[in-house]
Amino acid sequence: MYSSTFIFAKKQYDDEFYRLDKAIADVAKSINGYLGEESWENPATGLVSNVYYWNSLSALDQLVKHPKHLEAKAANSNWLAGYQVIIARVIRAYGDSSLEGLPTAGVLTSICTED
Repeated sequence: MYSSTFIFAKKQYDDEFYRLDKAIADVAKSINGYLGEESWENPATGLVSNVYYWNSLSALDQLVKHPKHLEAKAANSNWLAGYQVIIARVIRAYGDSSLEGLPTAGVLTSICTED
């Protein structure tokens, strides 16, 4: 399993941002290999973190190369005051199974133990 974490500082959003954001979310969810996502905001810094989970790098690459993603990337300075992307391979995940509805629920054991 892989994660792609998109960390950014917000500027002012407009209708075009919301249109592209929805389109990219729809594209991501339609890709075979998309496992889910989580979003966090740090009130102290104002930074937002969107974490997407993928079963392969090729699935993630489909989103990265999609025209809607490329369109948003080209215009990111209109809405963002800086960003960073972190791509990581998940080598282990565990917990007490009390949390339900996480994007990775039910797939961790089989995916994270593969080489």
